[in-house]
Amino acid sequence: MKLELRVGLRQVLAPQLIQSLKMLQMPVLKLEQSLRQELSTNPLLEEVDAVESETEAEAEERAESTDTESETPTEAEGESDATSEEPFDWEAYFEEGSEFVPRRFAERVEEMPERTPVVELTLYDHLIEQLQLAKITADELEIGEYIIGNINDDGLLPMSVEELATDLKVDAEKVEKVLKLVQSFDPPGVGAHDLRESLLIQLTQRGDTDSLGARIVSEHWHELDRKTHMQIATAMGVGVEKVQKAMEDLRSLSPRPAQGRFTTAARAVIPDLIIERIDDEFVIYHNDKYVPQLRVNDSYKSLLRRGNKVPPETKKYVREKLEQARWLLNALTQRRSTMIRVMESIIEEQKEFFDKGPAYLRPLIMEDIARKLGINVATVSRVANDKYVQTPQGVREIKYFFNSGVERTDGNSLTKSSVKQRIARIIEHEDPAKPFSDQEIYRRLQAEGIKLARRTVTKYREELHLPAARFRKRVFDKGGKPPADDTSSGQEGGKPDSGEDPGDRPAGMMTQPPPAEKRWAATTP
Repeated sequence: MKLELRVGLRQVLAPQLIQSLKMLQMPVLKLEQSLRQELSTNPLLEEVDAVESETEAEAEERAESTDTESETPTEAEGESDATSEEPFDWEAYFEEGSEFVPRRFAERVEEMPERTPVVELTLYDHLIEQLQLAKITADELEIGEYIIGNINDDGLLPMSVEELATDLKVDAEKVEKVLKLVQSFDPPGVGAHDLRESLLIQLTQRGDTDSLGARIVSEHWHELDRKTHMQIATAMGVGVEKVQKAMEDLRSLSPRPAQGRFTTAARAVIPDLIIERIDDEFVIYHNDKYVPQLRVNDSYKSLLRRGNKVPPETKKYVREKLEQARWLLNALTQRRSTMIRVMESIIEEQKEFFDKGPAYLRPLIMEDIARKLGINVATVSRVANDKYVQTPQGVREIKYFFNSGVERTDGNSLTKSSVKQRIARIIEHEDPAKPFSDQEIYRRLQAEGIKLARRTVTKYREELHLPAARFRKRVFDKGGKPPADDTSSGQEGGKPDSGEDPGDRPAGMMTQPPPAEKRWAATTP
């Protein structure tokens, strides 16, 4: 056995600091749950209701307006004698940080009506209702309920027939029969295993089983991301105009049958901060409607003032709980102060946004706010994480105000979202017969003084779910008009009548749909 002496530095966070950091990171609803939990475990904490808090506030104001020197010296000395035996100044302890009663916003929140959430019909309930109306046996009803229970929120069934049959311990033929029944339910395409099957089901329910679109999905599904409209038209022996019309019809189908109809109710967004414009200034309120008003229980205060009459074990327990209560109240005060300071700095940096709207959002990073306030960037990140603020421009996530910028040749900067909007406008106003390549969009942005790489243009375009130029190209007839219908195939002798030889067309100018999984996703509302 050997004894060694080592010298080193180790960072240890105090319990109260850990508690303060955790509370700073909590959104307001999670903070409420945490405080309710503390109320149930710490007997020294009690909640003050609004009426009692208002009465106490009025009493304090009256007390301050009266003569505060009415207290006699003998009374003060008596109190001092009662506490002189204690090693701790309990009077100062109770006077400082003994309660957390937010009042600044209390009067205003009473005017806000409670919003009752609307109970919506779920996809499961909708399908079960249709299943129960079907004329099936009890065994088939049980199979159908199990199938519906495994359909996800998008309306697709991730399990195979064999897996369902194994779980239910029944023949696969029975499962297949009931699955076909479920796939005939509303919404169209529900119960399919993948996107291809869902589109075929939707086409069948529309009566388009033998349509060109159904043939494309059935015979050329895996080639859609590799072949152009022209190549598919040649392989199927039809005109390119018909293929384009069929592709437009396919885009009108839903890639996720249940999306937008049977999703769960949207999560209520409760802002932690509320910003209002009063005259020419923006005033920040902390949303205390959901934060319990806490204070230290008076009965325990009197218990500690009894001195030696209280058993040591009881006094130790009360003192520990009192420490925890004080840390909690201080952490709440610190959380409020830090959030308001950060939001004040954001308003100073994003003044034009609050005055004029989202188009005037400036590039801003968390390091700028941290440097300005003299705090760690992790603190700013905790304030911005999963929290919302109600502004004159709508409810926004606090992280919304932090975004990287793109430099301009004049020295100013644009936000990433502004550059994306500019790219979208360029594509929106392009000639469908000659769409702009990413290189052309890059040159146009450069001409406007926006400095960014061509690969960044491609990245932003993909984030906007906009296909490449060859996917956006549309074929027009010789009169310069898009095909109005599919009455003529535009083909003679098996060759597409497009006005040019497909072999002479540059690869970048070919007509080709986007990849199968992305094509309909871009059309989803």
